[in-house]
Amino acid sequence: MKVAKLPRLLLAGLSGGTGKTIVSLGVTRAWARSGKTVRPFKKGPDYIDATWLGLAARNFCTNLDPYFLSGGRLRSLMHERMQGCDVGVIEGNRGLFDGKDEQGSCSSAELARQLDTPVVLAIDCTKMTRTVAAIVQGCANFEPGLKLAGVICNRTAGERHRSILRRSIEEHTDVPVLGMLPKLTDNPIPERHMGLMSDQEYDPSSYGGHDQALDAIADIAEDWLDMGGLWEIACNATDFPEPAPLWADPPAEKTVRIGYVHDEALWFYYQENLEALERAGAELVRLSLLNDKPWPEIDGLYLGGGFPETMALRLATQSRTRIHVKDFSEAGMPIYAECGGFMYLCDTLEYDGSIYPMAGVFPVSTSFCARPQGLGYTEAEAVEETPFYARGARVLGHEFHYSRCVTAKAADLKLALSMKRGGGMLDGRDGLFNNNTFAGYNHIHALAMPDWAPRFVAAARKYQADKR
Repeated sequence: MKVAKLPRLLLAGLSGGTGKTIVSLGVTRAWARSGKTVRPFKKGPDYIDATWLGLAARNFCTNLDPYFLSGGRLRSLMHERMQGCDVGVIEGNRGLFDGKDEQGSCSSAELARQLDTPVVLAIDCTKMTRTVAAIVQGCANFEPGLKLAGVICNRTAGERHRSILRRSIEEHTDVPVLGMLPKLTDNPIPERHMGLMSDQEYDPSSYGGHDQALDAIADIAEDWLDMGGLWEIACNATDFPEPAPLWADPPAEKTVRIGYVHDEALWFYYQENLEALERAGAELVRLSLLNDKPWPEIDGLYLGGGFPETMALRLATQSRTRIHVKDFSEAGMPIYAECGGFMYLCDTLEYDGSIYPMAGVFPVSTSFCARPQGLGYTEAEAVEETPFYARGARVLGHEFHYSRCVTAKAADLKLALSMKRGGGMLDGRDGLFNNNTFAGYNHIHALAMPDWAPRFVAAARKYQADKR
């Protein structure tokens, strides 16, 4: 069996908000600016942290999700993305052992075991000293097969606090302390309702730009963390058995053009989704909804997620583009929209007390709420035949949205997905479908839904032929 040397580590936390993102960004940027080629990874369904990690590494980030992919497929994905890279940095999500059920299924710990990757744990040490040692000891022994290689103490109060923490952990555990971060009075990247402020909306006035903010975080990492110790842990990771190829078939000839909107309003895309469309035979064309510039000729349209609510006024003012998209739908062009893309295809969007006109493809509206209306992994059955899913198909995905769907005509709507897990759009259903346009709150990962991209391209090819 061939094996590969893939230096790697997973940076985890005890919970959300414990500081693992700042640690991950700092370590990633510090190594990248030292000349190392870093491949960042983000565990789980996350677009915002993944984008920041990509900016920090100057190298696109890949999501690794045990809910969507088996251990073998995860190893294939990591192996492919690590080619030509010096080190892989995986940022976990939520708490180390938190998964979708009481067994911790799909947790960061499970991912670390599947990838045989050492874990470094970031702990918020606010108002704690010796108790942190008990937490570290418990985490080290909680699940067999976990390689807890180090701990980073975050939000420490001063030298005395740091001294007691270090002595307690060293006396009562075998886990090395790899750094002590102070409480930061100024976070270079602020947070908002879905986590970190997105890079598209980030106001760089305090730091001068994305690079300057990430360099400031890297400076913190280099000042307070044992970067040499972290590098040694990554380099001592177990050799990686060479897995099966990620893509079983060679790329098809590109015969259609599919546009995908990537701008400040919509930019949530898995790299693998775009790559799957290209491999299935699509030439991808990047588009924007935020201006009325003419689009090139396309045979299909992909609208990802994002923050249409914060760009609602700009979207509403581009009336020519809104009409253009509606005309595409009425002409039968295959259109696939996820979450924010679905919100754009509605009649109106209500946000912060104002109502904005959208594309009007579907006779429904969305209203932004103070609390999440959908959050977590999803599973659905396709109950309607569409260009994207065969009737009866099992559709895995995830949802995270603060808006809710509002309509007075629910009985007149065709909803193609019946939710087995997750909230969906209306009455346990998701996936509005009409005239080859499919839109829902559900996000999918193309590697978990291998028929999605070929079906999308086939529909675009049929539309192209019918048009001619």
